[in-house]
Amino acid sequence: MEMEKNTGIKRILLATGYSLQGLKSAFKYEAAFRQELLLAATLIPVAFYLDVTYIERILLIAPIFLVLIIEIINSAIEAVVDRIGSEKHELSGRAKDQGSAAVLIALFLTAYIWIEILFLA
Repeated sequence: MEMEKNTGIKRILLATGYSLQGLKSAFKYEAAFRQELLLAATLIPVAFYLDVTYIERILLIAPIFLVLIIEIINSAIEAVVDRIGSEKHELSGRAKDQGSAAVLIALFLTAYIWIEILFLA
């Protein structure tokens, strides 16, 4: 029995639905994602209020989305590790820690760009 392949518009609609489910689950189950979403909801309007060039505005907003993207990937890594097993394992801990480190680096990047544009430029 051959599986039906989803192509064209149907595939796009299904993929969009899966993506929206992912956003909903991140919001529902991940406190860090909710906190970073609040940060985004605060900083993005501020970026539009500031008297900066459009390139600077893009540079202010882009890393905020990067933080959200990396947080979702980090949450996915944590979910897979937790699904595999609850026992402590060095590789599981390393995967979780490195995902968390990626989020931290993205937050540092965001802070650096905002400070550079607003105070040092």
